[in-house]
Amino acid sequence: MRRYRCGVTEGVRSSSDAGVVGIGTDLVDVDRFRTVLQRRPSVADRLFTPHERTYAERAADPAARLAARFAAKEAALKALGYGLGGMRMAEIEVVRDDDGRPELVLHGAARSTAATHGVSRWLVSLSHTDHLAQATVVALGK
Repeated sequence: MRRYRCGVTEGVRSSSDAGVVGIGTDLVDVDRFRTVLQRRPSVADRLFTPHERTYAERAADPAARLAARFAAKEAALKALGYGLGGMRMAEIEVVRDDDGRPELVLHGAARSTAATHGVSRWLVSLSHTDHLAQATVVALGK
């Protein structure tokens, strides 16, 4: 198999032949994140959309779900080459498709920035335990 510079092998490229624009990953300590949310409840309003907060609040302890979504937002920033504070976190929304798979929906300036970088779609993987939340995001271009 021939390797491309971005590390994607010919055998695993999608049928649309989309190229990888960037890859990001992030790991969040759930207990620490829970503490931040308890001490400063307004943080959740700045970081998450109403839909994300509603989804998380259906769990007995929403902290793990919110931590995983925060990790996905930060991973998306990293995939675009930005750090924390690079754009408004609430403009990066984690939703679930009809089968329950996580997807990213960008709004406002975040959407424009992604388009400027040539991003046409995202791949998202979320995982969490009681203690850690992890996300990996791949930004794909045309």
